[in-house]
Parts: sequence; structure tokens; C-alpha cells
Amino acid sequence: MSDATAPALPTYRLDDAVAVIAMDDGKANVMSTQVVETLESHLDRALDDRARALVIAGRPGKFSAGFDLGEMTASAESMRSLVVAGARWMLRLYGYGMPTVAASTGHALAAGALTLLSCDVRVGADVPSKIGLNEVAIGMALPKFAVEFARDRLVREAFGPSTMGAQVYDPAGAARVGYLDQVVAEDAVLDTAMAEARRLGEIRTGAYAATKLNLRAAMIESQLAVLVEDMDSIEVPKV
Repeated sequence: MSDATAPALPTYRLDDAVAVIAMDDGKANVMSTQVVETLESHLDRALDDRARALVIAGRPGKFSAGFDLGEMTASAESMRSLVVAGARWMLRLYGYGMPTVAASTGHALAAGALTLLSCDVRVGADVPSKIGLNEVAIGMALPKFAVEFARDRLVREAFGPSTMGAQVYDPAGAARVGYLDQVVAEDAVLDTAMAEARRLGEIRTGAYAATKLNLRAAMIESQLAVLVEDMDSIEVPKV
């Protein structure tokens, strides 16, 4: 694919003390290997900039449709390499040393939904959209790290249906089960997320980060330890 036709990569900007990562490839905001590498570099940059909080936003109608199906279905090796890289980014985000806020602008499926589960606060747009872990529905076993994200963040009664049952939700349902914390008008999503990031950024960053790790380090470390072995058992999805 030429540079002229390649999807746009996530961008980064610093708004006062809030780092903003914006995903807008003009399509479904899929996560390819190059996208994941870019997301990793943006986390590095936010730390270098001494940001107080981080916002991750999508494009109108699309937060992220998940991993790039071209890579996911090319071969078992391609699929496993991409998911391992993406999982490491999400687990890093889950323990990231500053407040993180997702501006969920629309559809968030598979890795898109996992990115929501990786963020501390999730603000969703009140628009027709699907949010959830649909892996089982396309013939892919849900990896262990994804199951543990769901176990940590979703309400207990939704855990089985959302993982084994591949149930997806509209924004109101996603807020009920734990993918989102609040749902606001579409044109207020980014402003609400930014306001929440600024509010959380006023908290002592060191205390916030240390408490986050007290809550999440055991899960993060356990999943990093088994990630490659687990992915070696996962087969290419049937789509």
C-alpha cells in the first residue's frame, strides 16, 4: 500500500497538561501493527511531556473496530504477533502512570472494547453503536488477557454473556455493564472527556499511579507472564 492510500495513524497533541491521542483513519479505526506501534510511542511521548492525564478519542461514529482483520486472517503467526503487541499496549495502558480517559465516539468492538476496559474513565457518545467483545461470534477464542480485563471491569452478571456469549451493547447497555461510565450527547463527548481528564490531573500523580498499580499490578503481571503461551493456542478467526 502506498503512502498516499495508507490509513492515517493515530495522532498526538498536548492540550495544556492533557495528552490527547486521536484515532481517525477515515474508516473503522482498526488496530494494525503500525497503529499499535504508534500508540505505544504516543504513551512514551505523554510521559516525556510530563502530561497530567491522557485522553484517547475516536472519530465520529467509530472508536475502534478492533484489530486489523487483514493481519488477523493472514496467518496464525501474523494474528498472534499483532494480538501480543496489542495486548502489551493495553496492559501498559491499564497500569499507566497517570489518569486515562476514553472518549468513545461510537462503535467499539473486540480490541476497541478492550481499549475502553483499559482506560480509567470511559465517556460514551449517545449514538447508535455497538460496544462489546465479539470474538467468539467470529470463531476466535477470547484470549486470557481479554477475559481478565472483562473480569476486572464488567459487572458480575454480564461477565459470562459478554465473553462466552459475545454479547454486544448499545451505549446505555454498555454503561450498565461496565464498558462505559457515562453516556453524553455526541457533540459533548470530547469536551466531557477532557474536563474529566483535567479534573483527575489535579490529583497528585504519584499517589494516583501508585494506587492504580496496587489495584492492577497483579493482573497485569500475571497476564504478561502467560501472554505468548496463551496466544500460541489461539487459532485464526473464521470470518
